[in-house]
Amino acid sequence: MVEFEPKSYDDFDPDRLPSLPEALVPVAGMILFLAVGIVYMGLDAQMPLLWGIAFIGLIAKYHWGYSWDELFDGITNSIVMGAGAIFILFVIYMLIASWIDAGTIPWIMYYGLEVLTPSVFLPLAAIISFIVAFAIGSSWTTAGSLGIALVGIGAGLGIPAPMTAGAILSGVYMGDKQSPLSDTTLLASGVSNADLWDHVRGMAPNTIIIGVISVALYAFLGLTTEPASGGAAGEVAEIQGALAGSYELSVLVLIPLIITFGLALAGYPALPALGAGVFSAVGISVFVQGNGFAQAWGTVHYGTAPETGVDLVNDLLASGGLDGSIWVITIVFGALAIGGLLEVTGVLAVLAHNTAKAVKGVGSVTLATAVGPLLMNILTADQYMSIVVPGMTFRDLHDEYGLDETTLSRTLEETGTVSESMIPWNSGGVFMAAALGVPTLTYVPYFFVGLLSPILVVLMGMLDWKMYYKDDSGGDEATAEVAEPTA
Repeated sequence: MVEFEPKSYDDFDPDRLPSLPEALVPVAGMILFLAVGIVYMGLDAQMPLLWGIAFIGLIAKYHWGYSWDELFDGITNSIVMGAGAIFILFVIYMLIASWIDAGTIPWIMYYGLEVLTPSVFLPLAAIISFIVAFAIGSSWTTAGSLGIALVGIGAGLGIPAPMTAGAILSGVYMGDKQSPLSDTTLLASGVSNADLWDHVRGMAPNTIIIGVISVALYAFLGLTTEPASGGAAGEVAEIQGALAGSYELSVLVLIPLIITFGLALAGYPALPALGAGVFSAVGISVFVQGNGFAQAWGTVHYGTAPETGVDLVNDLLASGGLDGSIWVITIVFGALAIGGLLEVTGVLAVLAHNTAKAVKGVGSVTLATAVGPLLMNILTADQYMSIVVPGMTFRDLHDEYGLDETTLSRTLEETGTVSESMIPWNSGGVFMAAALGVPTLTYVPYFFVGLLSPILVVLMGMLDWKMYYKDDSGGDEATAEVAEPTA
């Protein structure tokens, strides 16, 4: 999951560390490049990221005295941390194309339109996504498979796509962060020296509160939002007719889904579980849908472009396959390269160190710890880095205030895990936007779990409510049991 440990402030040679004003220069430059390139010029993120890499590299080489080899090592180390996400991106894009070609996603869309109505769709989409993500421990796998089908169902019911995407993401990230099978759950507890089960239990109050609020808000939206074009009984029947006329919708097409989620539930890592889903879907495409072997693998490579006779269905079931992942991955590579440069030059360590110095009291400890993962997700585009760097930085600070390790791990998870998909150039934001077909900034207003989880965890610190403290006998033990909440 993580092949190297980023340096802390004390690991750097003091003579080479940038001052706080100097550390802010590359950060400001990167933000300026992204704002000008994306917002003003209308470019995709790749070119502004390239400008940022060149800008930071030149400062590091000619002002701070780093060699090209040192800078390259920083970039490669960052990419190593993001390698798991990159491989999953490749496989997810192949999975989506193969599941469409096999009829798996069309089957879910067809029968979902049979049983779901616009008024209950959004809360049920969030609940179903939560259950699946919690069971398999993966937000990306759930969004890239079940989520695609739910987007199609929502479109058929006339639900605005940003609302559907927000509900799906609320469910998948709520399930991901709460699942003991999730890599981020394991990482947050590990970097905090917290017991895994204490960490899971420690997040339960947040998950319950935010989950209830989010489902209630989705229920309100479902009852008060006028469905967009589509959703009428005749149009739903037309969509179902297009699906039934283009795909063989027997229960056999669910085999890839059963295999993928079954392997995930059995504890297999994401890559082999997803890979098995691709291979099994190709088999279903050949033996159930009647496609040729080479044709099925060609679809996995180049994507789907169905001709069902209904434009909405064609658009929903069009996918890029392996080739379609390249645009996304170039953004991820660029963002990870910038994160690596900021880490190896000590910029991230300086920002984190100065943040820790400004902390006074439990409330500000919580606020600083919550801001850390958000900032790392913006600067490094990597969810793992967003948990590791603040976790290393604020461990001692939590000890100073007698806070149990679970308090730290909970704050890291409630902010680092859920915020990745709200940042357009973060690997999570890029993937979710591409997989669900909805631009990042349009679904963010409806991603209630992502918006509310950081707010709640900060409020808990400010109010000293349900905060966990070390007990008197085990205050210095790294595996201290979770103390009773203060309220």
